[in-house]
Amino acid sequence: REIPSSSFRIMSHDDGGHGHSHSHDHGHTHEHMENAGSYDEREPPLTTKRDFKQRAFTIGIGGPVGSGKTALVLSMCRHLRDKYNLCVVTNDIFTKEDCDFLTRHEALPAERISCLETGGCPHAAIREDISGNVVKLEELTSKFDPDFAFIESGGDNLAANFARELSDFTIYVVDVAG
Repeated sequence: REIPSSSFRIMSHDDGGHGHSHSHDHGHTHEHMENAGSYDEREPPLTTKRDFKQRAFTIGIGGPVGSGKTALVLSMCRHLRDKYNLCVVTNDIFTKEDCDFLTRHEALPAERISCLETGGCPHAAIREDISGNVVKLEELTSKFDPDFAFIESGGDNLAANFARELSDFTIYVVDVAG
């Protein structure tokens, strides 16, 4: 899909295009988001050509193990479920622990919470091979026509992020208390 060039620039540490407070070379490039520190000045999400009848507007919840992702999803469901039509997809490596937690605490009716057992690195299911999550989201969208779908990543390191094709908006939970 087309990404408007005004929404980001590819920056390299080698070209002097931007600086950091350190002097070593990273040997990689990365996106430099325009107005990264000011939400009101950012480009809107890349949703203009997406069919929300096929897959609902998707909010990704990411962060390290134990940072509070599942607790945040539970709280958001409790606060939004009376006003919006919601569904959730959870990602766990070999269990359905997060899915079971949300069901047990009645975040949403059980049929609106879908579990994906990734069987490997959690970041792969949200970044490299998103097909399992896309299928789950499309199934829930077809069945319930939700306003929003939450997708909770399996706990991972701070470098993991959702593929643009999977998450329309991302919340990253960082626990600094531990």
